Amino acid sequence: MVANGSASRLTVLSGPSGVGKGTVVAAIRTAYPHIWVSVSCTTRRPRPGERDGVEYRFVSREQFAGLVAAGELLEHAEFAGNLYGTPKAPVLERLAAGSPTLLEIELQGARQVKASMPDANLVFLTPPSWAELERRLAGRGTESADVIAARLARAEVELAAETEFDEVIVNDDVGRAAAQLVGLIEAVCPK
Repeated sequence: MVANGSASRLTVLSGPSGVGKGTVVAAIRTAYPHIWVSVSCTTRRPRPGERDGVEYRFVSREQFAGLVAAGELLEHAEFAGNLYGTPKAPVLERLAAGSPTLLEIELQGARQVKASMPDANLVFLTPPSWAELERRLAGRGTESADVIAARLARAEVELAAETEFDEVIVNDDVGRAAAQLVGLIEAVCPK
């Protein structure tokens, strides 16, 4: 558990697969470098253009299991057959230093963070429509039809969890969504 004052500076971004979480976070990294974005670990293979240590830390299942066993993850979850988790130490170090801190994680992980850090601000990123979410997932061109179908089925469940979040942002424009998220972050942790 983290002290309430520190946890209040933690913002957690979640939403269904394909909603554009990574795109919004990339915009924040570029335009708002004072906001520290945690880099999650994953066992999935990198997508074209992704760099180890930037978008994700790509690890084996064995390495991931070691992180879990050692208690080194703030949260972890399995999604679409891959494991994802947030390394705990860098997040706690940034919070202790007073840095505005952002996690981009899946619904399961967001729930875990909220349970251990109740003052964290949970933000749900939602698509402008179901049709747009389908288009974005298919448009990636990086996953099979089966994986896309599984992600869409999961998205229905995730969209129903929107009411569990403190704030909701519609991602109909990446720049606007990023600016809205930064506004929420800065409201609890000004520059």
